[in-house]
Amino acid sequence: MEDKRSEDRQRAVQRYCAGENPTCICASMGYSRPWLYKWLHRYRTGPGDWFGEQSRRPHQSPTRSGREIEQIVILVRLSLYNRGLFCGAQAIRWELEDLAMTPLPSLRTINRLLARNELTHRRTGRSQPKGKRYPLLVASQPGDVHQADFVGPCYLTGPVRFYSLHSVDLATGRCAIEPLVQRAGQHTVNALWATWTRLGIPQHQQVDNEMVFYGSPAHPRGMGFLIRLCLPLGIEPWFIPVREPWRNGIVEKFNDHWRQKFLTRTPMGSAAELTRESLNFEQRHNSHYRYSKLGGKTPMAALAASGVPLRFPPTPQAPLVPLPKPCTGRYHLIRFIRSAGRLDVFGEKFPVPPETIYEYVRATVDVERQRLGVYLNDAQVDEYEYRLR
Repeated sequence: MEDKRSEDRQRAVQRYCAGENPTCICASMGYSRPWLYKWLHRYRTGPGDWFGEQSRRPHQSPTRSGREIEQIVILVRLSLYNRGLFCGAQAIRWELEDLAMTPLPSLRTINRLLARNELTHRRTGRSQPKGKRYPLLVASQPGDVHQADFVGPCYLTGPVRFYSLHSVDLATGRCAIEPLVQRAGQHTVNALWATWTRLGIPQHQQVDNEMVFYGSPAHPRGMGFLIRLCLPLGIEPWFIPVREPWRNGIVEKFNDHWRQKFLTRTPMGSAAELTRESLNFEQRHNSHYRYSKLGGKTPMAALAASGVPLRFPPTPQAPLVPLPKPCTGRYHLIRFIRSAGRLDVFGEKFPVPPETIYEYVRATVDVERQRLGVYLNDAQVDEYEYRLR
């Protein structure tokens, strides 16, 4: 069809140039006089392939972002990337919002601008997995798994030192931020309790191996504040492998986001200001930050869409230390067994079967039975008597 149209255009122009009447040309070929004059003009002014089709795309698109906006997005992205910070569309939009840019481009617009300028490549130098099966906790619903971690010590404007407890619900991405001046005793209990009053009580609470969570290496069976606080509420604490903070990757990534978007940008000079601004940042994150894993929803929108009811602490005030020793419940430790074939439970060593060497195992303490079970790929491979203090 395209070849026939091109031939008609060339034939019509040739007949006109030969002196034939335009009306006769159009009548015999079934075209209008404007059509003939259009292609005659194209013949006189156009290139050698004047008879071919040309693009009908508009020279300007009314929906295309302005060049100034595009340049700002590019500069912000490069600045974040060069400083080793988050540099995706969400991080760029937060940066533009802090710069009071109006109108604020949408996430979809920012992603289009990045793709148009080929700025979607990932960072290099990422760590490679060991290729070992890891007993990963899966969170399919809100309240299944919370990851918690302490950040600090940090400093306000002046000599005021503080810590910040961060907890993230894995299924929805909701966060809770609780600043405190010290981590010992009642302060940690109050902070954990406060995160549960806002996020709800999880089924599993995953943390690292800081002494503030598990107790003391001098008394590895004494059950620290976290264990004693969790078990009466039906929460199972999980301790990630020693010196592998990436196993708490969700909350570790949030820690970086907190440092980048909050700590380095919000001027605070007192503990009262720190508490107020931390809550403001928490609410802003939960109601505005959008995650691709949630289909572009905010954490609060994902919670509402799930329809899952949450369980909250029985009282607004945290229990006072010393906390009573629980009689039931379980807590778990994930450990990587090295060539010595020893399982490390808060500094106490246990021999394990040879098949567990160079593998990740789960050590589960059953408080009621006073037993320590060792599991490899969900199959129990050993069990020990484990008398708790």
